[in-house]
Amino acid sequence: MSIASSSSSLATLTPTTHPLHHHHQFHPSKPLHFSSSPSAVPTVRCGPRDNRPPLVRGRTLSTEAILAVQALKRASPDETKLESVVSKTFSRLVKQDLLAALAELRRQDHCDLALLVFNSAVRTEPWFGNDYAVYAEMVRMLGRNGKREEMERLVRDLVGGGVSDEDLRGLARLLKALVGAGEGELVREVYEAMKRGGVVADEFVFRVLKRGLEGVEGGDVLVGELERDFSAGALR
Repeated sequence: MSIASSSSSLATLTPTTHPLHHHHQFHPSKPLHFSSSPSAVPTVRCGPRDNRPPLVRGRTLSTEAILAVQALKRASPDETKLESVVSKTFSRLVKQDLLAALAELRRQDHCDLALLVFNSAVRTEPWFGNDYAVYAEMVRMLGRNGKREEMERLVRDLVGGGVSDEDLRGLARLLKALVGAGEGELVREVYEAMKRGGVVADEFVFRVLKRGLEGVEGGDVLVGELERDFSAGALR
């Protein structure tokens, strides 16, 4: 893996697989279920009022997180040194510091470094599970940097392990990020995984899915099926 070095410095901070070339006929195995009860919307503190995303709910980077990010950037592009920093430094960070360090790498658009930390440190933690909100932020970073193949690998690896309805808000954020990146085909793949997993979605997820599926080949068929699923769920 070739990783470009960066000379940007840290101050006090606040907070694939190959491209799709074919289309397949969609044959859903079972309907997607919808719940008519609204999901609770979490309250999140605002971060800095600029174009950068907030770090971690307004939290500042700890000294440990700053040092970890600096060490990783100094090690680039030496892959051996990078792996050593991740295993010896990032693996020792507590949950909030690890997520904050990852968010800072995303904020600086260090795509390869962020992917390395995400795959080698964050996803291996027992507490991570499938945090769809973190996946959404990774998708946004990759999308704005034109890293489509990396995005495809990320999302396909996620859906390959199954999609659940334990965090519908996070799932909606992931779908919105894919829609924003113009990745309707990946929205389709998430939709199929939702159906396979028996996900019970709400109206908000339905609307995001509908917007994402409208732009893909055969989208009218998919949207029609989605609307039938939603209508059936809303009647129960």
